[in-house]
Amino acid sequence: MSRLLLASILLLLLASCGGGKFSAPRNLEDACAIVSERPEYWRAMKDTERRWGVPIHVQMATIHQESKFIGNARTPHRYALGIIPMGRQSTAYGYSQALDGTWEEYQQETRNRSARRDRISDATDFMGWYMDGSTKGLGISKWDARAQYLAYHEGRTGYVRGSYNAKSWLVDVADRVQRRSETYRAQLSACGRI
Repeated sequence: MSRLLLASILLLLLASCGGGKFSAPRNLEDACAIVSERPEYWRAMKDTERRWGVPIHVQMATIHQESKFIGNARTPHRYALGIIPMGRQSTAYGYSQALDGTWEEYQQETRNRSARRDRISDATDFMGWYMDGSTKGLGISKWDARAQYLAYHEGRTGYVRGSYNAKSWLVDVADRVQRRSETYRAQLSACGRI
């Protein structure tokens, strides 16, 4: 067999195995299945719960909504005239879909300059940091997935202004995040995780 053919086969095999690092768990509807398949998620969320006090089920519901647990998730591209690429809709990236500016603020405040948005432990820590700030600054309970999500999505200033009230779709999304949080909590309780 020629070296070129052997190298091509090897490259094809490696490529077929790739993508797993950032792929979503198989069953996003079952919190117990997620943490069983990805024990590193459980450890990261547990550490965040200990450090920031944000319950695991609230973290999970928010991550589900933001990225569906895809580590390198990005917002869609924008197009002019339907065909000319104009960049992405925002700088949101990773599990938590943190924006560049907010991520840099997190890195600076926590003195964690090596934090990465596509690393689950950093993404959950960011989420805990942000939600802790929403609790301290706005009085939102860390158990209130709906209100935490609205402040997370709109920013704290937008939340205070009630900008979400003009976005019925976002209110519906926040309601879904709350329901998913409650479902995840019940599932984690049933499998002895909480």
